[in-house]
Amino acid sequence: MTVQQRGTLTFLFTDIEGSTRLVQQLGDGWQAVLERHRQLLREAFAAVDGEELGTEGDSFFVTFRAASSALAAVIAGQRALAGESWPDGVSVRVRMGLHTGEADFSDGTYIGLDVHRAARISAAGHGGQVLLSDTTRALVEPGLPPEISLRDLGTHRLRDLDAPEHLHQLVVPGLPSEFPALRTAEATPNNLPVQLTSFLGREREIAEISSLLERNRLLTLTGPGGTGKTRLSIEVARRNMARFPDGVFFVSLSPLNEVELVAPTIAHALGLPDRGGRMPEERILDHVSDRHILLVLDNFEQLVPAAPLVNELLGKAANLSALVTSRETLHLYGEQEYAVPPLGVPSLGGRQPAAEAVSQYEAVALFIERAMAVKPGFQITNQNAPAVAELCVRLDGLPLAIELAAARIRILTPDAILRRLGDQLDLLSGGGSDRPERQKTLRGAIAWSYDLLDDRDRQLFAALSTFVGGTTFDAVEEICGPVVDGDVLDGLSSLVEKSLVRQRLTDAGDPRFSMLHTIHEYAVERAVELGMVDGLRERHATFFARLAADARQTIMGSEKRASLDRLELEHDNLRAAVHWMIESGRADLALEATANLWRFWQMRGYLNEGLERVRQALALPATGAQAEAARRSALEAAGGLAYWQGDMPVAEDFYARALEAQRHGGDEQGTADALYNLSFVYAIPSSGQNQMADSEKVHALVADALEIYRRIGDRAGVARSLWSLSNGAWITGDLEAAERYSEEALETFREMDDRFMLGWSLYTLAMIKLQGRTEDLGARLMREALQIFTEAGDISGYVLVLDGLAAEAWVAGDRQRSARLAGAVASLQESSGTGLTPANRELIGFSHDPIVADPSLADAYAEGSRWTPAEAVAYGLEPVAAVPEGS
Repeated sequence: MTVQQRGTLTFLFTDIEGSTRLVQQLGDGWQAVLERHRQLLREAFAAVDGEELGTEGDSFFVTFRAASSALAAVIAGQRALAGESWPDGVSVRVRMGLHTGEADFSDGTYIGLDVHRAARISAAGHGGQVLLSDTTRALVEPGLPPEISLRDLGTHRLRDLDAPEHLHQLVVPGLPSEFPALRTAEATPNNLPVQLTSFLGREREIAEISSLLERNRLLTLTGPGGTGKTRLSIEVARRNMARFPDGVFFVSLSPLNEVELVAPTIAHALGLPDRGGRMPEERILDHVSDRHILLVLDNFEQLVPAAPLVNELLGKAANLSALVTSRETLHLYGEQEYAVPPLGVPSLGGRQPAAEAVSQYEAVALFIERAMAVKPGFQITNQNAPAVAELCVRLDGLPLAIELAAARIRILTPDAILRRLGDQLDLLSGGGSDRPERQKTLRGAIAWSYDLLDDRDRQLFAALSTFVGGTTFDAVEEICGPVVDGDVLDGLSSLVEKSLVRQRLTDAGDPRFSMLHTIHEYAVERAVELGMVDGLRERHATFFARLAADARQTIMGSEKRASLDRLELEHDNLRAAVHWMIESGRADLALEATANLWRFWQMRGYLNEGLERVRQALALPATGAQAEAARRSALEAAGGLAYWQGDMPVAEDFYARALEAQRHGGDEQGTADALYNLSFVYAIPSSGQNQMADSEKVHALVADALEIYRRIGDRAGVARSLWSLSNGAWITGDLEAAERYSEEALETFREMDDRFMLGWSLYTLAMIKLQGRTEDLGARLMREALQIFTEAGDISGYVLVLDGLAAEAWVAGDRQRSARLAGAVASLQESSGTGLTPANRELIGFSHDPIVADPSLADAYAEGSRWTPAEAVAYGLEPVAAVPEGS
């Protein structure tokens, strides 16, 4: 065998799924099947010069010099396995994983992290499935044969690997392409943050906390800032996933300063958008019910008045558990406290400590790892071991303090750090502060790091406190630049190097900067001390108001998903900005910002919060033409949010006020928009509020709007009006007119790349065809709409489309499919609060009642109700059976 001693290779791991079952089923015949499997795969590997490195049991480890060769091998191998006639009717399904990277050759095999990554990728798949890392995908994609494709499976955390991996599935015609969810760390639903650095030590604490968590449903990890409570809680949650099969959810409370936002934040972490006018506590309890779920509530100390909410949730959901981190307990009955101790430190008594001896202590090990991260050549020696040991002791074994000290190893020796930091700690310990000793130590470490900064870095450090939940460089430069004497980029890089600011990459690959909660608190104090707070907050509000205005221009088009994702990423900053606008009485900014954000709040499930923000803005006194124009837009935003909650009386009130204000202001465009919006209140019957559709009123309002749109040359307005007329005709049963209006509107929306309205036009036209029982029941249109709403993460859109697909399957005679989709819709509707589906069902003569009442459909309905949104959408995109004769 010819091997490279070190180089870039593509690694392949394979193994048979369910081999134990096959052994039991085949008995003595298993060996022949195993050998035939090996023969088929070896032929495929050898044809493209694959090098077999290992065969253990039913698995292979093979390397290829070219990623394209590896791809050809797995395609040929899977085809050979699928084409084989196996004995006794068994099926031999082999999972395969490919990853390209570097490795060293040692003792007859390749070793290294990339080899482990390839093995973990393979282990995540299912029999018959081929998974590729993003690295391998980039190498093979340009030369893919026309009939072969790759399916993006998103980012996944693989077992024992800290960094997530973007995975892709090979799709080969004639071979299976639909598989269950990957067997990754996400097998238990969770949103645990991916950690960029390794977790060191704490094995005793993890064992103790895990044991307490088995016996207590409310466990609070307490301790001063910097003791590592957050990181420890995440690690405990990760290791205890198996005990909570229905999900482990991390809820960061550090960006919040309003108790009222705690419940909505928990609901959103659980994937329960803020919709339908229902209280978030109700939606959480309905969702949790009897599920076994763990909530990790991080940084509760500034929100202790919200503790009764935790008590209520635990009291009404018997299988719910909560792991809380806080500087103090929640003072609730049944709460178990665990005081997080510092990391283990060496004793300074007696002889000078040796390097090998002190390295065994957790605090020292952490110092060494973080020091090596900034200075790879750093080593602990017998000469510097005493200083490192004393540093860890003086820092009380506090992880954050140790990390701050280690960050200075780039320019200072351990002895120099000890001398400089020691003076600061001595000063603090001699003071009369009422802070606990460990908190004094941490504050001293932060103060020491701050004192070592030059003027530019100190100014930037303080200015960064204006951001909540992190930010981008562009925002830092614009908001902080005016108070920083020097280059902002250099200053930001300096603060990252010193561990005072953390940098991470977003899913889009863009850098984002943030501060740990404890450091952020210190930065706020410095900003107040330097007198820069007022100017920072105003620039912060102005910047994020502009971000919202820019997003409004793109949120309906092909950039919809990117715009929504950006607003989601900045939601904490947007909340802080709007809060400042309202608290400061800046009606002009508050009205404009809330009007620009309402579509984001609607599409991403923050309806209650959004409506409350708009109400607060509308309550502010406002004068001047600009403020009045913003008020008119805000009234329309409030009407839209209420409409999507299904609260038609409130929507009607806001829309009517908006129409009156637009007419009074003499704005023709605004008047047409207001007429168009108000028509929707009368277009949909609202059975829960005894309100019937009023087609005559709808037609009159839309006709008036259409006349204005045509006069001012607004093509988009004309198309929207035609779409609305289509809905009106559909309601009254004039399907021919409804189809004609809808097709004309759809054509315009395609030309204008208005993805939002294109999706709704496709849905409406599909429902019209379904009601008319046309040959294809609008199936193609419905799936295109589903794809558009899914790509944008528009929950309200895809819930309605999935319900339409359930109706389509019912009419087509596929009762089982209809029941699965109906179950998924019922679950999603409950969690999202989308309130328009019952009305739409009435229009096409469809109901969930016969499904729920049919015992033969109970299993299918229950199956669908357990699906995640992604699983429901994937099922919905599959083709439905043809319409039976005579239906």
